[in-house]
Amino acid sequence: MLTIAISKGRIYREALPLLDTAGIRPGDDPETSRKLVFDTNLDDVRMLVLRAQDVPTFVEHGAADLGLAGKDVLLEHGGEGLYEPLDLGIARCRMVVAVRRGRETLPRRPRVATKYVESTRRFFAAAGVQAEIIKLYGSMELAPVVGLADCIVDLVDTGSTLAANGLVEVEEVCPISTRLIANKASMKMKHARMKTFIDSLSNAVAEDPAP
Repeated sequence: MLTIAISKGRIYREALPLLDTAGIRPGDDPETSRKLVFDTNLDDVRMLVLRAQDVPTFVEHGAADLGLAGKDVLLEHGGEGLYEPLDLGIARCRMVVAVRRGRETLPRRPRVATKYVESTRRFFAAAGVQAEIIKLYGSMELAPVVGLADCIVDLVDTGSTLAANGLVEVEEVCPISTRLIANKASMKMKHARMKTFIDSLSNAVAEDPAP
């Protein structure tokens, strides 16, 4: 049995055509069902529906053999016990540093609001900047507006949310897309079946590349 972990939302919606091309279709729609474990059209494949942040944890500890996770989540998780064999090229966005318009120059020790603490710490450390990191779970754009932080590190797609809140992007931390991840032990114990799935998904990505 292969167990694939995936989260609801954009990743699931954009992954569904790739999974279908690879020959895997869920028995129910995770977007509307309350179930957390889904059978598929294949007797030896099932899907787990999890919070995005939990996908790499389930895969690392062997509760799932494979997972679909955003690179932002993987950077925060650290990647221990995981292989990352394939970039699916879906759910693309960027992790950026953004500030209030007109205040593009940061102080020497900026206060940075973000939920991506590890990625932010690494980014500023690599630039030789000692940043004070303030962890938030939402409403990131509000932090510079009310003086909680000098800047934020967050994901952007079109940038419209930043603009609506008077913020501008000043640096890109890294590009983000969805990756296929695999448990290291499963890759040894279920090598043939895992390789077949990975090859099928890789072919699906090649046939239908994301824009």
